[in-house]
Amino acid sequence: MKKLVFLLAVILIIPVSVNAEVKEYKLENGLKVLIIEDHKAPIATFQIWYRVGSRNEPVGKSGLSHLLEHMMFKGTPKSGAKAFSKIVQKNGGVDNAFTTRDYTMYYQTLASDRMGISIELEADRMQNLTLDPKEVLSERSVVMEERRMRYEDDPQNSLYEEVLAAAFESHPYHWPVIGWMSDIASIERSDLYNHYKAYYSPDNAVIIVSGDIKADDIIKKIKALFGSIPAVPDRKPVTSKENEQRGERRVSLKREAELPYIIASYHAPSFPDEDSYALEVLGTILSGGKSARLYKSIVYEKKLALYAYADYSGLHKDPYLFSFAATAAPGKDIKDVENSFYDETEKIKSTPPSEREVQKAKNQIEASFIMGQDSIYFQAELAGMFEMIGGWKLKEQYLEGIRKVKPEDVSRVAKKYLNEDNRTVGILIPTKKQGVRSEK
Repeated sequence: MKKLVFLLAVILIIPVSVNAEVKEYKLENGLKVLIIEDHKAPIATFQIWYRVGSRNEPVGKSGLSHLLEHMMFKGTPKSGAKAFSKIVQKNGGVDNAFTTRDYTMYYQTLASDRMGISIELEADRMQNLTLDPKEVLSERSVVMEERRMRYEDDPQNSLYEEVLAAAFESHPYHWPVIGWMSDIASIERSDLYNHYKAYYSPDNAVIIVSGDIKADDIIKKIKALFGSIPAVPDRKPVTSKENEQRGERRVSLKREAELPYIIASYHAPSFPDEDSYALEVLGTILSGGKSARLYKSIVYEKKLALYAYADYSGLHKDPYLFSFAATAAPGKDIKDVENSFYDETEKIKSTPPSEREVQKAKNQIEASFIMGQDSIYFQAELAGMFEMIGGWKLKEQYLEGIRKVKPEDVSRVAKKYLNEDNRTVGILIPTKKQGVRSEK
């Protein structure tokens, strides 16, 4: 449940022009390249984005994209297992990757005169990944342990998975990015190979380079190493659509935990739907700091919860969710917390927020959006995120839409989407630790 502003915590912060020019290129094999020049410091970021995430996985193989991301660091005939990151580190750089529901991204940040290293390494593993069977078994175990630690041993994350699974019945957002444990255990080398060959190709990728580089030099190097890689024809698109929800869904999860926890999620459109801007402002009015409505009412005044927040996840390829979440304060009933959520939304439905409150929320969104672009990493990442959902130029449309939101728009989208029939609620019910007997 990450908001856009959460992405500001990046690896390296370097001043860059907010309105830096993006130069766009397209190779004959379909590879798109975006280059952002900034010469304030001798450093650059190379990112390659593949249009494949958990939404592209076959039924019964959830977690396939994430496991393949891990395997991308396990070598090619040219560079052996674990050599990729070692080469980057020996050259003074950092590298990593992440998988989402809609895409997978790999990046390296290096001294700008060493960008050729990234280009060579990424071109190699786009087409020559080894996928050694022993490495597959080993990394599959690593991912299963990762799932165990991040989800199965974390009650709140486990509840979030349950809510998603209930909210999405027909769309592949139903399953978690990391995958269900039984699905991960079933993934074989052949599954990874087929997934790799289907989606890791130039026509399904976007390269973004940002920093102290010259576009003409970089594009020549990219063309030389990526230009001969063939495209993959006839890739099957994801056609699943979530059916309209026609009644509240509720799930409960009993786990060892200290305090009750609640998530209430509503289906909502994604950017650039015309309602996405008002939903973003609504989320900030409810949850934009300690002066926002949820914290002020539920945490500070009523003292029902230790924390409470709202989150609109608008940057998805397909419609996603607007969510509330809170941990009940000791001795407080989680039902009272839940009712307080609905009380706050009913207030906005019946009485639009003030012009001042709306303007404050818009200022917060715009400040986070602009200040984040002080990072060459985030400058590139921002272009990539918008490119994955429709085109990098949409980032200009984003702020324009936010600035146009009016109080009545906020009230309207609350009425339209935050209603009971469109809601999925999850409750974490704490249980006592095994072996601990309650006193009579």
